[in-house]
Amino acid sequence: MSLELRGATKRYPNGAVGAVDVDLSVPHGTFAALYGPSGSGKTSQLHMLGLLQRPDTGEIWIDGDRVDGLSERAAAHLRRSKIGFVFQSAMLLRLLSARENVDVSLRLAGGRGSVARAKVEQALGRVGMADRMDHRPDEMSGGEQQRVAIARALVHDPQYLLADEPTGELDTATGAAILSILKDVAHSGTTVVMATHDPASIDYVDVAYFVESGHLQEPNRTDLVAWLTEGIAF
Repeated sequence: MSLELRGATKRYPNGAVGAVDVDLSVPHGTFAALYGPSGSGKTSQLHMLGLLQRPDTGEIWIDGDRVDGLSERAAAHLRRSKIGFVFQSAMLLRLLSARENVDVSLRLAGGRGSVARAKVEQALGRVGMADRMDHRPDEMSGGEQQRVAIARALVHDPQYLLADEPTGELDTATGAAILSILKDVAHSGTTVVMATHDPASIDYVDVAYFVESGHLQEPNRTDLVAWLTEGIAF
C-alpha cells in the first residue's frame, strides 16, 4: 500500500504555486514529513494526497489505483474510508464532549451501536484521553484537544493519516507528546504524512522532504537540520 503523487503540478489564479512536477511515494507504515516555509506548497501537496485538491496536471495514486479522476462523491467516500485528517487547530465541536466529538466522526463513516462505542473509547485511550472522555473542549488544554482530534481521525481505522501543522499551536513539550503519538500511529500500521516547520519533529519522522516554491526534494539530514534551526533555504 502506498500514497503517491506522480508528476503533480498545482497552480493558483493568484500566481501562487503549490506543486511543480512533484513525484512523491510514501510507503506503508512510514511517518513522513513535508518541510518548508509558509507558502512553499507543502500544504497543497498534502491536500492533494488527501483528495482535498486535484492537480492541474499529473496523477494521484492510492493503493495502486489512480484516484485524481474520481467524482466528488467517490472521492468523499474514499476519504471517509481510507484517510484521516488532523489540522493545526483541533476544530472540535465546543458543546460536545471528547467522546461525542469522536463519535460524530464515526457516525459519519457509518458506525453505530455498542461496537462503535467501543471503538470511540479505544481511539481516545490510544491517545491518552481515557480519563477525559466526558470533558468538553473548554475543559481541555490545547494538547488534549489535539489528542482528541487525532482520536477522531483514527476512529474509523484509516490506512493513512494526514496532519497539517499538528503542533503549530502547541508549546514544545506538548508538541513533542503529539509527535510521539503520530510516530506510534505510523509504526502501528497507519501511514502518517505531516506538513510542518517544527524543528523538533525531525527526531520523530522516518523520512523528510523539503518543499520550496512547489518543488519537492529529499535533502540530506544535515541540510534539513540547518534549515530548520537556522532558516537556511537550500
